[in-house]
Order: sequence, then structure tokens, then C-alpha cells
Amino acid sequence: MTRFDLLLRGGIVATSDDVNIADVAVSDGQIVEVSPEIMGTAREVVDARGLHVLPGVVDVHVHFNEPGRAEWEGWATGTAACAVGGTTTVAEMPLNARPPTLDGPSFDAKREAAEARSRVDFSLWGGLTPVNLERIEELAERGVIGFKAFMSSSGIDDFPMADDATLFDGMQRAAALDLPVAVHAENDSLTATLANSAIAAGQTGARDYLASRPAIAETEAIARAILFAEETGCALHVVHVSTGRGVAAIAAARARGLDVTAETCAHYLVFDEDDLERLGAVAKCAPPLRPRCEVDRLWQALARGDIQIVASDHSPAPAAMKSGDDFFRIWGGISGCQSLLTSLLSEGHIAREIPLPSLVSMMADSPANRFRIAGKGRVASGYDADLVLVDPGERFTLREHDLQYRHKHSPFVGMTFSSRPRRTILRGQTVAIDGTAVGAPRGRLVTPAMPVPVPLPATE
Repeated sequence: MTRFDLLLRGGIVATSDDVNIADVAVSDGQIVEVSPEIMGTAREVVDARGLHVLPGVVDVHVHFNEPGRAEWEGWATGTAACAVGGTTTVAEMPLNARPPTLDGPSFDAKREAAEARSRVDFSLWGGLTPVNLERIEELAERGVIGFKAFMSSSGIDDFPMADDATLFDGMQRAAALDLPVAVHAENDSLTATLANSAIAAGQTGARDYLASRPAIAETEAIARAILFAEETGCALHVVHVSTGRGVAAIAAARARGLDVTAETCAHYLVFDEDDLERLGAVAKCAPPLRPRCEVDRLWQALARGDIQIVASDHSPAPAAMKSGDDFFRIWGGISGCQSLLTSLLSEGHIAREIPLPSLVSMMADSPANRFRIAGKGRVASGYDADLVLVDPGERFTLREHDLQYRHKHSPFVGMTFSSRPRRTILRGQTVAIDGTAVGAPRGRLVTPAMPVPVPLPATE
């Protein structure tokens, strides 16, 4: 009789294709069988009856700020939050560390910090800025999953925005390296002019900040990035899309055959501009929260499949940077990686009846495929045993003391969710159970798999 390392019995197994009651057998960190009533024994048997067994979330947009700014978050606390929330793989952005990830040595420093403290597996983004165009090959050689560029100010002095010439040049280089470029798409000239005018007039409240970053700033920048991508042949990923028009522009480009994907975030699907006034500084982000009609448009686009990826854009900061009445001075980032899965299950699957396979695809399978993160994102034989067991009927209200972040603030505090993660498993080992991270950090670097060669056409 076969003996496995781990056997999950009778769970409601969800993939991006279907939902079935099945057992899941794990050996040597990988799933070896998914089927009803697997014959065999195991070193550890988990009764998963009544629980959803989902692939661990692949969150391709987090900021953990270490090395150099670990007082903002750090790998230890950030990945503990991920593990508790059901995320098993992250892709960390390049800008908030010190130094930012702009060359080989800065990549090495970040990898060292992550390998020492990360509770989940991780990939790294490289930066695309005016000061490191000649260094991006170093980043590609070390295994970045792509290059992140800001089309507006990043808010970090040592990570300058990419002007049009930089973005165009960088896209050409990225295309040659067969790696995507991710863009923060806002028109800097427009937003800076509007912000400076408001500040000069002493208009610095929540509504003034919202008015300084109108939807047109996002949609114009998305259109420009798509034009550059089409001209250079670069794969383009548009992060944190906050408007229906932005998604529509990406969908139209995809319909023309361009390699462009749309990512939105949980906070754009949950909160609106009225919540910014209600919650205050903790809910400030860029692009900003939008009117409720835009929230509805994003859900409609998600249901149509026009949004390929949902991520957290977890961008923490100390409480002193997330307080005050001057919304132009407050740090523009939301702490949310711990609530990504629960938000999508509650607001999407339960409240809006979006099929579970669709949400699984956007949170796990699709991001893993988009960035060639092999072995992640599916509950299937041969994949890493990265799993999250969720009680679909256990409602809970998130409290500050539940947060694993270094700084216990988040706009999701006080929300009541309809489903609760009970156990998170990374490569066959439990890393979180019932709201607590367990075990020693064991995260490892995951780099893009080599693309499958396309055979040349036969010649006479």
C-alpha cells in the first residue's frame, strides 16, 4: 500500500476548471494524486470534509520593503500575513527597498533577506527606470519575473519614474529578454499639475486628492503603454487597474492579438471613494478609490474574464505615514495581502455568485502562467503542494489583533468575511493554521521557467 507524506481527505477541491470532492495526496512537497478515495496511508492525514481545498494564492504584487526599509514591513511580517491569508507565493516589487532592485547586487541583497525570513515562496521584480537601463540584463540573468516602471512619480526618490523615452527603450530591451514590463499607468503631467494647483489653493482633503487623480489620467497612460508595447513587441502587464475604461482598453488590445494583461486589486473591488472619506488615511492609494459605479464595472469585467489577475498591491507604511488630514502628504499605499483571498471569496463568490473556478484562476493559475512561475497555481498532480483549506461557511470579522503586519492598520479591519482560511500548506508543510503562522521560514526563490521553443516551419 502506498504511503504518502500528507493526505487530505474528502475536501471540496477547486481548480480553474471545476470543483469536485476529492482526496489530495502529497509526497516530497508535490501533489502526486487528486482523486476520490485515494488508497494508501500517510504520515499526516487531514480531514478536509466540508472545506474548500484551493491552490495557494499567487500574489504577484506586494511591497515588503526589505532590505533597507524593514521598519515599514519586512519579509517576516509580510509573509506571515500572506500565509495566514492563504497566499503561498508572492512577487515582490522593486521600489521600496533600499537600495531598490535595479541591478545584480541589489537583487542579491533582497534575495538574501527573503531567504532568511520569508514564510512563503517568492519571485522578484526588477525595476525599469532612467538610471538602470544598462543593468536590466543583470536582473534577467538572476531570474526576475519582469520589470516594473512608473509612468508617474513613485513617491520614492531613488526609484525615478520612466519618461516616455525610458519606457520605450526599456520595453525594447525587455522584449529582447522575453520578459514582461509592468506599468503603474497614470499621466504624471496631469496628476502633478492638478495636485500642485490644489495644494497651492489649500485644498488638501480627501475629495481634493481624488480630484487630482481623475480616471482619464489612468486611461490615457494605459493607452500610451499599449502603443509602446505594440511597437516594441513587449509583453505588457498593467497593474492595479481601477476603472472600467482602463480594463476595456486592455481587452481591446488583447482582441487585436497583443500580449497585454490586466490586474486589479481587492481594494478596488471592495471600497469606493466614499470609503476614503469614511476611513481616512488608511484607505489612500494611487490610483485612488473610485466611485461605486466603477467598482461595479470592475466586477462586471472580472465576470466577463477581461481581468486576468487580482493581486493585493500590499504597500505598507508606519502609522505616522498613514495619518493626518493632508491627503497629499499621506503615504499612498494599502495594507491588504492578508485579506486578498477572503475578500474575493466573500465579495465575489458569495455576494456576486462568481464561480469559484473563475476566482481561483485569477488568484492562482493565471498569475502563475502569466509570469511562468512553474509548479504553482493548481491542485493537480506534478504541481507543488501549495494549498489553502477554507471553511466556506465560517463568518468572521477582521480585527486589528488578527493582523500579522508590522503595523496593525488596514482598511479591511472591521469587515465581516463569509469564508475563513483554516490551514495553509507550502510544498506539503503547514505554514499557517487558524490565523497563526507556524514553523520556521522556508520560502525559496522561484524564477521564470524557460519558454517552450516554437518549432521553425519546415522548408522545402
